Amino acid sequence: MVTKPPDTTAATPPEELVPLRRNTNFQALWTSEAFAAVAKETAEFAYPLLILATTGSAFWAGLIASVQLAVAGLVSLPAGKLADRFDRKKLLITCNLIRVVLLGTLGVLIFSGFVNIPLILGIAVTSAICLSISQPAGLAAIKALVPPAQLPTAISQNQIRFFGATLVGPPAAGALFGISRAFPYLGAAVSFLVSTLLLLFIKKPMQAAETLADDGKRHAIDGFRFIRRQPILFWSLFWIMGSNLVFNHTGVFIALAATATDEGTESAMIGVAVGFAGVGGLVGSFFASYALKKLSPTVIMMLAAWIGPVAATLMALFPNVVVMGVITGIVFLRGPVVSALFLAYVAVLAPDKLHGRVLGAVFFLSMIVQPIGIFSIGAIFDIGGAVATFTFVGAIALPVALTMFTPTMRRLPRPESLKETTL
Repeated sequence: MVTKPPDTTAATPPEELVPLRRNTNFQALWTSEAFAAVAKETAEFAYPLLILATTGSAFWAGLIASVQLAVAGLVSLPAGKLADRFDRKKLLITCNLIRVVLLGTLGVLIFSGFVNIPLILGIAVTSAICLSISQPAGLAAIKALVPPAQLPTAISQNQIRFFGATLVGPPAAGALFGISRAFPYLGAAVSFLVSTLLLLFIKKPMQAAETLADDGKRHAIDGFRFIRRQPILFWSLFWIMGSNLVFNHTGVFIALAATATDEGTESAMIGVAVGFAGVGGLVGSFFASYALKKLSPTVIMMLAAWIGPVAATLMALFPNVVVMGVITGIVFLRGPVVSALFLAYVAVLAPDKLHGRVLGAVFFLSMIVQPIGIFSIGAIFDIGGAVATFTFVGAIALPVALTMFTPTMRRLPRPESLKETTL
């Protein structure tokens, strides 16, 4: 009888992951996008300030903001296709440089005294188009720069960047505007330029080689089809759309401000109440990475979903601006955590050659419902006040929360345990 000698060859240990803080390609992208986000928030906050200072019209300020949102949503679909077909790094650089020229030109024209509504509208809308094109390209690039096991953490770090920019950009715009009306735009142009230079430090390709090979059969609708075939993405996005309908920032801020006005609350207190929302979002962005590691995805989604109807009920019962501000902060705390989890699912499941179109479909669906919610909240408040408004919010939040009881949502796997879908 011949026995086989024991195998003394040591097993090859798995390749050790490089910490994200030492991943120079990812950090260059993250920092570049951080500068771009601050620039975007600075310019967007300064548009209504400039319009009000030059025309005194709140109507024009609101119209430009609404047009920006609508255009950004519509452009999301072709933007996703562009992110799959063209070099993502070149797309980001091009969008940044266009905004450098636009905002720099606006700053110079303000100094010269040549500024009007059509000019501001044209620059604001073109900037919104650049944002829509760069957004799926930047997010899809993360998958090429980060190992699959680190995708949830990397995407959760993006939430810190976004909410940090929303806190830094508006105060910076206000301070710069107080010095000169042109300074917010010139500052944003410089920030976009820095963002562009940082992209040059990314040495690794920002998409798979086969993604650039156009087969001539790429359609924006492919992103919707992919989502429909993936139960995790479908049901999660269904809930996100319902939440965005009634808990989007603008709609909630309108309800808070209108309630405070009815109560005769001072404007300073309104600002404090609204500030709770920003703080909640920022805290949530720092908490996202920890939550994704320590809590199961099902627990995260269950908590997020049921916070909505509970919060709406409390705000209907206690329509006090301070109480509502605190509750709103808690509601907005969930946003970064859910976004990080959902985008991690997208990054893991979507093949690189389809990733941009899936993100385009996600941005389109999540944004297109927001104007409907904003209009509905404003109209219902005018008719029935705060109680009627938050009863309406609860009436939407409750049924969409019931999606958490579907078999898919009750047994959500961790994103890193899944594999990329084979087409």
